[in-house]
Amino acid sequence: MLERAVSEREQHALAMIERVRSRKPQFRDAQITMAHGAGGKASRTLVEGLLAPAFASEALAALDDAGTVEAGGVGLALTTDSFVVSPLAFPGGSIGELAVNGTVNDLAVSGARPVALTLSLILEEGLPAEVLRREVDAIARAATAAGVDIVAGDTKVVERGHCDGMYVTTTGLGHVDPRARLSPGSLQPGDRILLSGPIGAHGTAVMLARGEFELDAPVESDTRSLWPAVDAVLDAAGPSLRAMRDATRGGVATVLNELARASGVAIVVREAAVPVPPAVTGACEILGIDPMYVANEGKLVAVVGPGGADAALAALRSHPLGAEAAVVGEVRTEPPGMVLVETAFGGRRVMDVLVGDPLPRIC
Repeated sequence: MLERAVSEREQHALAMIERVRSRKPQFRDAQITMAHGAGGKASRTLVEGLLAPAFASEALAALDDAGTVEAGGVGLALTTDSFVVSPLAFPGGSIGELAVNGTVNDLAVSGARPVALTLSLILEEGLPAEVLRREVDAIARAATAAGVDIVAGDTKVVERGHCDGMYVTTTGLGHVDPRARLSPGSLQPGDRILLSGPIGAHGTAVMLARGEFELDAPVESDTRSLWPAVDAVLDAAGPSLRAMRDATRGGVATVLNELARASGVAIVVREAAVPVPPAVTGACEILGIDPMYVANEGKLVAVVGPGGADAALAALRSHPLGAEAAVVGEVRTEPPGMVLVETAFGGRRVMDVLVGDPLPRIC
């Protein structure tokens, strides 16, 4: 693919953005806002400017989906996540399924086969018992489908009005697959960016289910376990598989920015190559939202060396989870740490991480 000519004015603008983004985040906010949980710049500042330094944790600062440890010569992956979605049930899923799939997917894209989960429930006084039974059943079904056991847990009840019905926290344990040699800092110019399927369904389904926008569209969440698709890619791509991420909070745009920044490379995305369901496109256009920032719960981004990209794509497309997989971009050298979008009109724009909190709570 030929490099696009860059004007002097564009070079100057990109250099300014690069200088600003290269500054080390410092947490100076006077109070926590919803933006700190949106997966964008405020979230990054919170993690890299406060949490990672406090715990002296390089793993936290890397913003990986799971951390790895070794016990008795066995490589293990560990991750934890909290789910506070509203409403509790939405087209295509519910908080119970989300809690299981979101956690096993963090393990899967870290190259680990999910093995077990712990489950913590925070319940609001007055929650209907039938809602709790429904979500417990959903958790059980999702765990069975994902091939994981729930081995420990905890339950707390808080006063009425102190919780949106139900919050769920899951911690996942996985066995690191020997085929996986993944690192967000391993991207190289020429690598291909693969997307396992159409984006934006989960976030759009939850937004519409809230009933705040007076829109009606046939959109269902894509929440599901990604391990079968990851297993196929690991088998097909071998050592040319550089990194994977599940594009949840903050969407595809956020994970691409994290990868570009971690490797000090540029990522160029072809807008026309990104699969987006028509109903999602329509809803996002009406709401003024870019689908690239909308959360998914059953889609992964994979970065693969040019020698293994075709095999990885074929492996994804051969599986129901990746039937509409596509190569949507590639890794380049300049400008380092940034993501650019080649638009359908022939232009180019910077695709940065979210600054505020433009979306309702969706995970």
